[in-house]
Amino acid sequence: MREVLKELMGWWDAGETVGVGTVVGTWRSAPRQPGASMLVGPGGEAVGSVSGGCVEGAVYELGQEVVDTGTPVLQRYGISDDDAFAVGLTCGGILDVYVEKVSKDTFPELGAVVADIETGRPVAVATVIEHPDPAWLGRRLVVHPEAVEEEGTRGNAGAEAGSAAYGSMSLGSARADDAVRDDAQGLLAQGRTATLSYGPDGERRGEGMRVFVQVHAPKPRMLVFGAIDFAAAVARVGSFLGYHVTVCDARPVFATKTRFPAADEVIVRWPHEYLREEVEAGRIDGRTVLAVLTHDPKFDVPLLEVALRLPEVAYIGAMGSRRTHEDRLERLREAGLTDEELGRMSSPIGLDLGARTPEETAVSIAAEIIALRWGGQGERLTELAGPIHHHHPAHEESPS
Repeated sequence: MREVLKELMGWWDAGETVGVGTVVGTWRSAPRQPGASMLVGPGGEAVGSVSGGCVEGAVYELGQEVVDTGTPVLQRYGISDDDAFAVGLTCGGILDVYVEKVSKDTFPELGAVVADIETGRPVAVATVIEHPDPAWLGRRLVVHPEAVEEEGTRGNAGAEAGSAAYGSMSLGSARADDAVRDDAQGLLAQGRTATLSYGPDGERRGEGMRVFVQVHAPKPRMLVFGAIDFAAAVARVGSFLGYHVTVCDARPVFATKTRFPAADEVIVRWPHEYLREEVEAGRIDGRTVLAVLTHDPKFDVPLLEVALRLPEVAYIGAMGSRRTHEDRLERLREAGLTDEELGRMSSPIGLDLGARTPEETAVSIAAEIIALRWGGQGERLTELAGPIHHHHPAHEESPS
């Protein structure tokens, strides 16, 4: 959704009506993840993508129909048949797309949601996409992290103002609202979008209602330690992949914004002190990736002592030759780290791509981060059989 927000808000602010198709479920080799959206603008404009080109034409036509009728539609697209003009996914995947019309009348809270997104406040939008009672379709609930919800109940002025912007939203019953709100807060904590199933009144054990919970969390963080030329390349790739990139080094002559224009921030601090402060402030989570590029014991050993003992981060990579790695392991063991903790470190850093330049090395590091995220092996696809796209089980439900 983020990639089409600018255009969507332009039309919404102008009082226009837009057809919005959103991927709410994927299976096998579907090319886009849940949350990917396509807009059908008031002038017939097509913005965004739900499948990389396979079913955009069909979704475009459906979007026009939904704008005319006002009735949302949940449409499944599967494998196309032998007819070259059949609508379907040639990649062999399955895609569920929810198509609705969006305007100030149908989604008056959109402006407040986008304000949350733009200011980095985590927010989730839960939408009923399937229900035996058609009157429930399209109903929404906007959910914030549990701490924010609690502040609102205690009378926090800012939270109350935000709550007021969302009015008296409800999916249809207090029971359904409570169940979905609890689950959406759990997804917010994970930074994960998902489609959830309930009974028609929000029963935990039951079927009939499906709710798409789209989570808008701040960008995941990439912390790059060591203000070297390799760090500049890693910062560029990290920014390209959608990370909020921080470069940190204790040497002010090297840690400058001029040398790292792609970084969102450049910090002059001892790396281990900065990381410890970020952990204590709650700004490190399970999506955070750490690239330790200093390959200098006085910097990276104290830093890795902190990093490898963190309860959860997505990736910890450390640059250096195999000799540097062995020396680093010995120093870390002397500092008291266990083999299990040391096993969380990727060192030497990156995948075996034969990289030599800073840019090639940055691609190698990014490839390892992506492979670990999705469970890829880093092998050549031409030499493998089976699905091209990898999916975490938690990202999928049964297509039945």
